Amino acid sequence: MTMSDTSEASSSNAQREEGLTWRLAARRAFHAPGLLPATTFILVLLVWEASCRLFEIPTFVLPAPSRILGGFDSIAVARWIDHVWATLRVALIGYIASIAIALPIAVLLARSEILSRAIYPILVVVQSTPVVAVAPIIIVALGSGDLPRVVITCLITFFPLVVSTTTGLMATPPELIELSRSLRAPIIREITQIRFPYAVPYIFSALRISVTLAVIGAVVAEFVAADKGIGYFIQFSTSMFQVQQAWAGLVVLVLLSLILFQIVTLAQRIWFPWSLPKERT
Repeated sequence: MTMSDTSEASSSNAQREEGLTWRLAARRAFHAPGLLPATTFILVLLVWEASCRLFEIPTFVLPAPSRILGGFDSIAVARWIDHVWATLRVALIGYIASIAIALPIAVLLARSEILSRAIYPILVVVQSTPVVAVAPIIIVALGSGDLPRVVITCLITFFPLVVSTTTGLMATPPELIELSRSLRAPIIREITQIRFPYAVPYIFSALRISVTLAVIGAVVAEFVAADKGIGYFIQFSTSMFQVQQAWAGLVVLVLLSLILFQIVTLAQRIWFPWSLPKERT
């Protein structure tokens, strides 16, 4: 092999390695967290905007994203903050109340088969009852303050927390339970140190679902009786045929739910990182 052949071969290998490195970097960039969803979301917005302009869809039927952004300018920032805080306050209070009620009930259901058979059907009946139909009755019974809206929010977020937490507590290996009882460990220690570590992934899965349901519950309550809040704002805007403002309120609700969802996920990453599922390689 001559010197020129050797140099050509080394140059070809270098180009091949460079191309392989570039493709590997492109693949890693494509699979970067959040890049693919963001790209898909931008494409959806572009198709939405182009379709509204191309087919001249009326604004009252489906406004283009650019017109929805104009809906934010028609309302003062102070009013937006007032409406967002009203919805967020009710959603968080109802969410915290549902956690405080659901976790003890889940422990009782996991500990006692008799209580499970007695209480679980009642919980199913409560969850099967449409909250939208019950909301006016709750408003009449409890008044028009924050209390009925908190109760409605709690009813919506309560059931997933109970079911997932009970499932997680029951997922504890039986041999560990038998070992703790053979060592005469207290019940509180069995629950906190043995059952709850196995239930943490289930609990946070329910917490992520319930925090978005809490926003939905607050909005449903505002549809029935409220004088402020994003749900009230959307209902008022549609009654005045201000569809762009109603869509702007919907965008705010989606952002609020996403932020709360990410806060719960971040809390799990900070305090219970071992409970997170392993990332795919």
